[in-house]
Amino acid sequence: MFSHLKIARVETLRLKEFANLLWVKITADDGTVGLGESFFGASALEAYIHDWCAPLLLGRDPLAIPARMTELRDYIGWRGAGVETRALSAIDIALWDLKSKVHGVPLVEMLGGRARASIRTYNTCAGYRYVRSAEGQKVANWNTTAAEGPYEDLDAFLHRADELALSLKEQGISAMKIWPFDPAAERSGGWDITPSELRTALEPFEKIRSAVGEDMDIMVEFHSLWSPPMARRLSRALKPYDTYWHEDPFRLENLSDLKEYGRHTDALICASETLPSIHAFREYLETGVAGVAMLDLGWCGGVSSARKIAGMAEAYGVPIAPHDCTGPVVYASSCHLSLHAPNTLIQESVRAFYTGWHLEVAEAVPTPVQGMIDVSDAPGHGVVLRAGLEDRPDAILRTSTN
Repeated sequence: MFSHLKIARVETLRLKEFANLLWVKITADDGTVGLGESFFGASALEAYIHDWCAPLLLGRDPLAIPARMTELRDYIGWRGAGVETRALSAIDIALWDLKSKVHGVPLVEMLGGRARASIRTYNTCAGYRYVRSAEGQKVANWNTTAAEGPYEDLDAFLHRADELALSLKEQGISAMKIWPFDPAAERSGGWDITPSELRTALEPFEKIRSAVGEDMDIMVEFHSLWSPPMARRLSRALKPYDTYWHEDPFRLENLSDLKEYGRHTDALICASETLPSIHAFREYLETGVAGVAMLDLGWCGGVSSARKIAGMAEAYGVPIAPHDCTGPVVYASSCHLSLHAPNTLIQESVRAFYTGWHLEVAEAVPTPVQGMIDVSDAPGHGVVLRAGLEDRPDAILRTSTN
């Protein structure tokens, strides 16, 4: 039986300073607000939400999440992580946040409860302004010269990886993710790497192992930039450094390529924040070489899809590791999922974000303590946007009502 609540308002908010980020607020007629979020193509997401989704949401029961998401699924756009999937992901997160608040419980409890008291985290070594502009996932958008505090970790892994590893270890963080191969991939289109480029890319691994030995797990991010043959060459070059996982070595247009890749590395194969649905993850898991299922709540269909992916991965004996290198809402929601899913391996976090710009836009976010993350007891995912964001000169607020 459906509840008496109805959706009264759908709002979106984006800030030109954070050009990739879009927040979605869904307000019920009793005043309860759910907050969602997605990343990349913010203006396109905004248009899709108001032109297509809002008319199908207004006046409907916000607590009947499966019914709402079924109605929103369009004839096209559900196979990839395009505008439709990303927009629906943000809406789904907002509905789960709203439902948790109506019941007065944290999201982790709404999901069914905790599997653990806290979850281990790894530090993605981005900087304060990493991928801040709408230029995409490019070296030009790393913005390493705009240090805003002590954790400009991208510049650090490129030039002072030994000091970076020691700094993380002092904070109790025992795993880190780096991507030193990207510049060579951009230059060659992923088809080649020169001996000089390879030496430069391997230097951070040398420095980390020299500084902390085996006390640091090293995750390697390839951002899907390499051709399969060159990715296999890089995996062989990394063997002396005992890397923990290799993430998205190439575009997963042909998942069978992963089987061949697996023959060339002892590291776990990790994929992929870019997979958009439970169906795509099923195909990945069926390769037999999946080491880690990395899902992104803002790109895979939200909390609803993420919990299904987690359960399916558990059935295949594969752990999950929720992705987060975007905004505070997806980060916090991912932490709740990580505490709930029995097969969570580790949770991503970015110390330049949770000590930096996340706190410029949100009142609070989960913060690791000695390398472990917990969430607050606040209802929902716990993220509340700071008052006055919509009054900023660069704010773009759009509202749909009946």
